[in-house]
Amino acid sequence: MPAWRVVVLCWCASWGAAAGRLGLEYSVLEETEQGVAIGNIAADLKLSAAALSLRNFRFLSGHSEPFFKVDLGSGSLVVRELADREQLCGTKPACVLTYELMFQDPLELHKMRVHVLDINDNAPIFPAGDVQLHIPEFLTPGARFTLPNAQDADEGSNSVLSYSLSPSQHFRLDMGSRIDGSKYPELVLEKALDREQRDTHLLVLTAQDGGLPARSGDAQVTIIVVDTNDNAPIFEHSVYSTKVPETAPNGTVLFQVRAWDLDEGSNGEVWYSLSNSTLAELRHLFHVHPKSGEVQVAASLGPPETLLEAYVEARDEGAFGLASTTKLLVRVTDVNDHAPEMDFMTFFSPVPEDVPSGTVIALLSVKDEDLGSNGRITCSMSSKGPFQLKSSFDNYYTLLTDGPLDREQANEYQVLITASDGGSPPLSTRRSLTVSVADVNDNAPHFSQPQQELFVAENNNLGVSLGHVFAQDPDLGKNGLVFYKLLDVISEGIPAPSLVAVEPSNGVIIAKTSFDFEQLRGFCFQVEGRDGGSPPRSATVTVNLFVVDRNDNAPDILFPLLSNGSIPVEIVPRSARAGHLVTKVVAEDSDSGSNAWLSYHIIQASDSSLFRISVNTGELRTARLVLPTDAIKQKVVVVVRDHGDPPLSSSIILGVLLSNSAPQVLPDYEDIWEPEGQLSTQNLYLVIALACVSFLFLGCLFFFVCAKLSQSPDCCSQSCCHFSEDMRHGRMMASNPCMTSATIDVTTIERLSQTYLYRASLGLGSDNNNLLLHREYNVADLRNLATGVGLNLPISSIQIRNKKGDHANVNAMPRKTWNLLCSLRVALNSWCSSSFCF
Repeated sequence: MPAWRVVVLCWCASWGAAAGRLGLEYSVLEETEQGVAIGNIAADLKLSAAALSLRNFRFLSGHSEPFFKVDLGSGSLVVRELADREQLCGTKPACVLTYELMFQDPLELHKMRVHVLDINDNAPIFPAGDVQLHIPEFLTPGARFTLPNAQDADEGSNSVLSYSLSPSQHFRLDMGSRIDGSKYPELVLEKALDREQRDTHLLVLTAQDGGLPARSGDAQVTIIVVDTNDNAPIFEHSVYSTKVPETAPNGTVLFQVRAWDLDEGSNGEVWYSLSNSTLAELRHLFHVHPKSGEVQVAASLGPPETLLEAYVEARDEGAFGLASTTKLLVRVTDVNDHAPEMDFMTFFSPVPEDVPSGTVIALLSVKDEDLGSNGRITCSMSSKGPFQLKSSFDNYYTLLTDGPLDREQANEYQVLITASDGGSPPLSTRRSLTVSVADVNDNAPHFSQPQQELFVAENNNLGVSLGHVFAQDPDLGKNGLVFYKLLDVISEGIPAPSLVAVEPSNGVIIAKTSFDFEQLRGFCFQVEGRDGGSPPRSATVTVNLFVVDRNDNAPDILFPLLSNGSIPVEIVPRSARAGHLVTKVVAEDSDSGSNAWLSYHIIQASDSSLFRISVNTGELRTARLVLPTDAIKQKVVVVVRDHGDPPLSSSIILGVLLSNSAPQVLPDYEDIWEPEGQLSTQNLYLVIALACVSFLFLGCLFFFVCAKLSQSPDCCSQSCCHFSEDMRHGRMMASNPCMTSATIDVTTIERLSQTYLYRASLGLGSDNNNLLLHREYNVADLRNLATGVGLNLPISSIQIRNKKGDHANVNAMPRKTWNLLCSLRVALNSWCSSSFCF
């Protein structure tokens, strides 16, 4: 508790003692509906409704059922439960419920009394039920007979009863008076009875209360007329009175009443019993011996300082059964049979060691259900600590500090409080309190270093722990319990809370996003460590978070560029020497360090001996002289690989045209091969088996072809079965109808890295030995083509086939074209004559 609050609480404890004695008075009708406001406590105490919550208002009730409550929002006293006055207070003339109103900050006590007002909700009833009287016929007019009282549980005018009797010529109703002023009905004989004329009279006794509207109850009075016995018993005293302690056991003799009858025989023999005039709720408290007249206690006599009134009837045994009554007055006295009860309303522990002297530690109330001196309580205290017990008002006491507290010398004290009453012998109650001394928050959290560095690899998972921060606080309890908070600091243009989070309890720093080294290399943020003291203390630490690069980016090839998805082609003159620069592969990697260290390699080439590449610079150069036997079209696959773990790579396919001049038509490089792979043992066996089957098939096919050709007159018999020297040099061509078609690639190059590829199909037709070209060429193109492939073909053997159709329209060709085709055909026939025919 803060120091200023306990000082104000101490000051208000003495001020509330005087103010609380004034008290508040309210009235409410019984059975008022729930939620009905009967007064405004805040307004009557000249306070605002908000002050009830601010000052920790408490509504104290000593009753088991909370019939009322205080609405803290408006300060009104409202009905919480239906209150039945008869159940709460019984026959008491005034029903008052007492409550205590307590404010804790600062301490202030008030008493409140609520008067529960009666409503006419109970009709009079006759507990004894119907009445039967035996009246001798010889009685003279004026004889009186006591009738039973009706009872009404209401109070005031609602319980004031008036009696009436049904009309009768022999009887009238009269009212008798008791010592307390209450009335009871009496039946008065107005006219002598004649049993021979009428032996039974039926009357109706009606009791009506004074409520609005009035309620009533009836009892039937049956009068039986008898004769003979003309003397009723007479008591020795009309009133008997005594005092009895509240703890009197059952069987205790209170009185011994006596009555005599002047008659003789059975008419003079008297029997005793409780009269019907005794209230129904008191009848079970007493027992009357029918012969001796002893009145004994039959049950607990109830609360002390009450006066009990009962009536004893003496009836003779005569034929008429005459009776008379006497009054019993029993005053119940108090006995010191209850020890004081002690209730701690508030108790503040632990107590800060820096509280000033006079601080309220506990507020207690004492009560004793006994009365008088038996219920008068005194309290005392015994303790070795700096405390004192001070009386507030009525039965309220406050426990205060009486000096400074030092937690280092004693962290707790035992306080013994004794409450004793004034009875003889006195009864007492003891309660022991343990007052703990609490430490104050005088130390702020401390980080071992003002700055801290953390490292996280990029592409981390969300929610992964990056590390933790830790601060020490030498205080105790909540004062030393440190909670961590991420401060809203903008680093690198990004709010820190959107990147990381910190666990409040343990300082673990958690990633809220996946970091990308290429976008964010690092940032810094601050974490605050705050203790749980009041007021709290805090410290901050700066955390520098560095993102560590991972190899998550493959090299990006910048040059040569692919144009519309086609393979870039470079031209190398046939006169090029070793070391001639073909092109340079340029690539970059978004990673850093070894992850961005690139190396260049040739993984596949048409001729692996012709080209080499610089591992570090990516320069593609010729590894030797270009030979005349080298193919015109070359392919090179270059892979760019970084040094990450695992390494990533990118590849590019380059086309190289070995030509001294740029052709107008570029050859086709689309037949990209798959990179060579390592053959497994199983695949190797399959290749060998397939090769054997293929050679066997080709052998059979060769045998049948030769047999067929040997029967054909058009085949060159001398050349079909011998190999020419040109075949041994690696050149073959067909000179007869069984020659197969060949495909050549023609590449036209205008300038470096801008290549035009064309594909031409070269072969002989099935019946006219024609050369088929899949494109429409002019005369110069055909001449260049014939020269470039090294064939002396006649022009007549060349057919030009349009891309858009399967067959060319030969008749539509120009004459010069036909001449060239004829020349190519002659050359082809002469070349085929010296070649081997399959």
